[in-house]
Amino acid sequence: MSKSRVSFFLFVVYLALISSPIFGDDMTDLVLFNGSFWTVNPAQPWAEAVMIKGNKLFAVGSLEEIRKCAPKGIPEIDLKGRFVLPGLIDCHTHFLNGGFALSSIQLRDTKTRREFVDRFESKAKVAEKGEWILNGNWDHEQFDPPELPKKEWIDGSTPDNPVFVRRYDLHIGLVNSLALKIAGITKDTLPPKGGEILKDPMTGEPTGILRETAMDLVTNHIPEPSLKENLRAAEAALRHAAEYGVTSVHDMSYPSSFNTSFKVYQDLFKAGKLTARLSLYVPISEIDLLLRLKMESPFGNEFLKIGGLKGFVDGGLGATTAYFFEPYSDAPSTCGLLNPQMFPEGIMEERILKADRAGLQVAVHAIGDKANSLLLDIFEKAVEQNGPKDRRWRIEHAQHLRPADIGRFGSLGVIASVQPYHAIDDARWAEKRIGKERCRTTYAFHSLLAQGARLALGSDWIVAPLNPMTGIYAAVTRAPLDGKSPGGWYPEEKISLEEAIKGYTIGAAFAEFSENLKGSIEKGKLADLVVLDQNLFKIAPDKIKDVKVKMTIVNGEIIYQRH
Repeated sequence: MSKSRVSFFLFVVYLALISSPIFGDDMTDLVLFNGSFWTVNPAQPWAEAVMIKGNKLFAVGSLEEIRKCAPKGIPEIDLKGRFVLPGLIDCHTHFLNGGFALSSIQLRDTKTRREFVDRFESKAKVAEKGEWILNGNWDHEQFDPPELPKKEWIDGSTPDNPVFVRRYDLHIGLVNSLALKIAGITKDTLPPKGGEILKDPMTGEPTGILRETAMDLVTNHIPEPSLKENLRAAEAALRHAAEYGVTSVHDMSYPSSFNTSFKVYQDLFKAGKLTARLSLYVPISEIDLLLRLKMESPFGNEFLKIGGLKGFVDGGLGATTAYFFEPYSDAPSTCGLLNPQMFPEGIMEERILKADRAGLQVAVHAIGDKANSLLLDIFEKAVEQNGPKDRRWRIEHAQHLRPADIGRFGSLGVIASVQPYHAIDDARWAEKRIGKERCRTTYAFHSLLAQGARLALGSDWIVAPLNPMTGIYAAVTRAPLDGKSPGGWYPEEKISLEEAIKGYTIGAAFAEFSENLKGSIEKGKLADLVVLDQNLFKIAPDKIKDVKVKMTIVNGEIIYQRH
């Protein structure tokens, strides 16, 4: 058994033996009053006070009702009329990677080649010789004119530091000449299946741009961070989550990092430092190990669990690797790329059918319209073969859909796990990629709900900001980041504020089989709450993105407070 599988096996055993932690031994019951609680509970939509007992909500209602059941002398916090929601759940992150990105080179806001190069010059001055420069999250679409960066841009400032920085969608990487040399990539190097090495049409030399699996040729040479560095990154990510009221996270681990994530989160859990509830999704390539362990989804406890299996069908729109029925408008020679997990042909179907028989949830990345259609076909086959059951399949992103496929989400019981910020981001250039007609059913949130689908919302952090307020704002306004179409990009696909909040609360809880534990403010549910500085129902939609978190409560304890 490989080292990663041994570690995963030990992690599973550990989850089977532990119970939920308490951050401190001095846990105190608490009353929160004079608040405006939107409970997401249709039987009691609003409340003005709650009582927390241990790590659960003991009572929800008026202050008079709460004080009737509260013991004498219980601590109270006056919320001064502030708006309160259930703890927010992010259904799609790359959480540990996000923690590392917080201290890495920052390229997302660079709009010119000069700014881009300047960031590398500054980073190289403080980096040790031989240290890799990583992450970055650049966006060439905001350069004027838009153009992919080249290794020549950065070679002069990084002669002693290998570079591997990803485009913000994580489907394209830029490397410098030193990294190419370390990886042994030359003009004669053939790309791996499902990848592309971009080469200069005149010289045949690599430009430094690698797409999809070609990035692995370089990442395989990047030294693994130490456990101490991983722990530091995870703690930074947890602080970041607390600041934005994110109390539960779905971590879609990459195949190369899932083993590390388990160890890091386990250590934080044992130390009482896990301040967000984590549901981890294991690469679908590991299905046989889970089958041997006879696992079912979900497995773990209220703080740390294995949610299911994560797979990929295709790439991303920005990288022109999302898989479509028709060619790209601006790259007519390609319809995109299938992910290597789709090869050999039929392997994804085989894995999903096996997972379904075993009671394992699957969450599969699909962006292009053909990728989504192929995946829905597989899900439909599973229903035919294995019969009805509570599967809660998830399609991660579900970005571009043929009109005929939208209704299949509802009829098959497939959850659309979507990231609204991507809609206002991609709106800047998506029509250039695929044309207006296909964009009409891009990020089709309203149509999905109208045809019976469930939505679970998230960020895809580090691809997009973790802050749920930006996600809710995007879902409600669909106002592109470039300021064009202020009334909304394909505004017919806007959803209501209530629907957006539900996507980050009860809808997200349903997506992880936890709707009886969290996702609404109800007696007996976990005491995870977020206090905001403004009532979302009383401000203009365009102001939602500016709302700040005043307090975050997890497991009955205040883990963040803005003064």
